[in-house]
Amino acid sequence: MKKLALLTFLLGLTVLSARAQDNAVFEFRIGHEKAIHRVVIALDSGDAPATVANFEKLLHHKFYTGLKVHRIIPNTLVQMGDPLSRRRDISQVGTGGPGYTLAPEIHLRHTVGAVAMSRLPDNINPGRRSSGSQFYVCLKPMPDLDGKYTVFGHVTKGLDDLVTLSNQAADTNDYPVTPIHIAAAYRQSDGPPFTLKLWPW
Repeated sequence: MKKLALLTFLLGLTVLSARAQDNAVFEFRIGHEKAIHRVVIALDSGDAPATVANFEKLLHHKFYTGLKVHRIIPNTLVQMGDPLSRRRDISQVGTGGPGYTLAPEIHLRHTVGAVAMSRLPDNINPGRRSSGSQFYVCLKPMPDLDGKYTVFGHVTKGLDDLVTLSNQAADTNDYPVTPIHIAAAYRQSDGPPFTLKLWPW
């Protein structure tokens, strides 16, 4: 009986460990180009468990698939995750989300490849709650942001592709002139999606 309990416990730890090391995969397409820019993000459920759980939920529901990258700063930052980016009118892009915010889990640093949730400024968001869906990727160390935003993962593959995206032409609001689409976004453990499922609104 004790051996069975121990085996069950160890199996549980193995499953939890595997889940903690799950990755997110994002595939980008610039305009009408056929080339796919593939990025793999390792999710850190140890330091940001609630943020990662929400991110995985959105991935499961194909929330990010079909959205556009809405902010690029050359060799510095790429930002996405706003459902308003589906629209032709981009005047409100950067303000949208799934209808809720997340409690802060501010522990990790903004190193190269760090993935962090966006949020509203301190003057209107003193609790530093994160956006429910918008996030950004650091293409260089950004220590000025340490202790201010929830970092919940890091890029393990495709950082060069994100640098390429960041160097596309942009308007005065850092919005890409040529749309950068998220062709697919999914958990690596789920495998690539075969059907398009939109967020259930």
